[in-house]
Amino acid sequence: MKFRSIRILLVLLSAAWPFGMMAHDPITLFMIGDSTMADKPVTPENPERGWGQLLPLYFQSSVMVDNHAVNGRSSKSFRSEGRWDVVLNKIKPGDWVIIQFGHNDEKPDKARQTDPFTTYTENLRHFANETIERGAHPILANPVVRRNFDEDGTLQPTHGEYPEAVRKLAKEMNLPLLEMTRTSRDLLTRLGKERSEGLFIWTRPGEYERFPDGNKDNTHFNALGATRMCDLAVIEMRKNIPELARHLKGKP
Repeated sequence: MKFRSIRILLVLLSAAWPFGMMAHDPITLFMIGDSTMADKPVTPENPERGWGQLLPLYFQSSVMVDNHAVNGRSSKSFRSEGRWDVVLNKIKPGDWVIIQFGHNDEKPDKARQTDPFTTYTENLRHFANETIERGAHPILANPVVRRNFDEDGTLQPTHGEYPEAVRKLAKEMNLPLLEMTRTSRDLLTRLGKERSEGLFIWTRPGEYERFPDGNKDNTHFNALGATRMCDLAVIEMRKNIPELARHLKGKP
């Protein structure tokens, strides 16, 4: 009788084991967006990094970052190319999705262009609603600024109404917002025209084989710039998304 009871207990434990394991599976934090967020190849040597590429370093093992951001995509082309479908098929209840577009939505070509308060907003709304339908949590992020200083050393905006459109939608849908436009603007303003150059892909001729004539890029980040942008995103998470922030390394 005793051995039979032990055998029954072992059977029950073995049956419950997969479910116990599932309970401890890591949360997935998906990222969809453009080149400023995307993972970049590191070989052959490449100075460019997206801020999403650094984000896994900030989280405990309870969160897995799955970055689907791609260079050159807008909220329109990311969906039309089927890239969002790939993410949708992977999302499970309890996951999170950071949604950051805007750099390429302002481009004039038909494949990417959207209007801030109509098509752009509707695309973001679709991403958010479809995330919610799968039991996951959408996070809206407005675009990081470009390094666009005028002759007087004043940083000039380049994203028009797109950042404000994200703010309005986040408020309307009661969604968490990563305020990347204001925070990145404030950072570049503090650094000023000369020092902020050190966050972007400015290289001398011959410094990198891929840039034989050198490069002056005020949109894309080097490793330092991507890290600083990721710092800003994490500060916003700690401030606005406590349920996710508890998985971050270190203390607030």
